Amino acid sequence: MPLYNKQKSLNLYLSERDDKLTSIRIKPPNAREKTMRIDLGNCLIRSFENGDAASIAKNANNKKVWINLRDRFPNPYTVRDAEEWIDLARCLDPESNFAIAVDGQVVGGVGILQQSDVHACSAEFGYWLGEAYWGRGIMTTVVRHMAPWYLKHFDLIRLYATIFAWNPASAKVLEKNDWEYEGRLKNSVYKDGKLCDQLVYAIFDQTKLKLHRKGD
Repeated sequence: MPLYNKQKSLNLYLSERDDKLTSIRIKPPNAREKTMRIDLGNCLIRSFENGDAASIAKNANNKKVWINLRDRFPNPYTVRDAEEWIDLARCLDPESNFAIAVDGQVVGGVGILQQSDVHACSAEFGYWLGEAYWGRGIMTTVVRHMAPWYLKHFDLIRLYATIFAWNPASAKVLEKNDWEYEGRLKNSVYKDGKLCDQLVYAIFDQTKLKLHRKGD
């Protein structure tokens, strides 16, 4: 896929962002110098790889997964969709979206979307996991380790997540990891022909927060 198509696709993927992509740049995949790899015991967090498309599509092509995500997450989810996503994820600089792998197969993903302008100290935190791997504590472990990782490696003070109200299991994952419940956005989502509230959760880098407050 030519680079200009990647830029176009990325802009579509980040359609809720300001036009100025202040914290994200595009670079060729072979220009990346580092790759992510964190063994969490029950899963591995790593960079997406070219051979991941089949396992991504296998686990993402599920309405039970799609129903809790934004519509830019395809349904049905094809191998071609997975290939395009891998291309985009590998071109982000800095790398911010990672695979969740179990037994060598990609079974989910985790990432952030750093905000811009006056909101640049915050990033939206998102994740998904294939249905076959629900109930194993995988996502609780991922959130426990990756939220602090993002706060440490990015110029961020706050991570936030918006959970569809019909998905209490996802809210429970955040609550187990001491995310603060910030409020409910009533009827703020229209998904699959239905209106839904969103639950807003956040977590902060307390050290950075104290430093900023000390400077006020």
